[in-house]
Amino acid sequence: QVQLVESGGGLVQAGGSLRLSCAASRSMFRISSMGWYRQAPGKQRELVAGIRSVGNTNYADFVKGRFTISIDTAKNTMDLQMNSLKPEDAANYICNAKVVEGPTTRDYWGQGTQVTVSS
Repeated sequence: QVQLVESGGGLVQAGGSLRLSCAASRSMFRISSMGWYRQAPGKQRELVAGIRSVGNTNYADFVKGRFTISIDTAKNTMDLQMNSLKPEDAANYICNAKVVEGPTTRDYWGQGTQVTVSS
């Protein structure tokens, strides 16, 4: 098991930046990948960015060139640097970890951190 706690959300003006952080309760051992998802009111949860344990990253088209995902295995944290924020980026940003448990992989989720972008 792993507990995930997000931080760093808040209110920012359009064009501004925020840095989100996700702290895992233990080491990254057996965590095959982590990612940031977001969910706005009335909308489905969507993948924002992901990073595999070997370092490969992937981004949703709507954040490419603006957001950067990173992982610090020494601190057991994953960050999301968000630049050039737009009002449509406003959402609850949720941390995800995929943990290998025997023959399967299980998803773990944080509670999320709210991002509000004013125009």
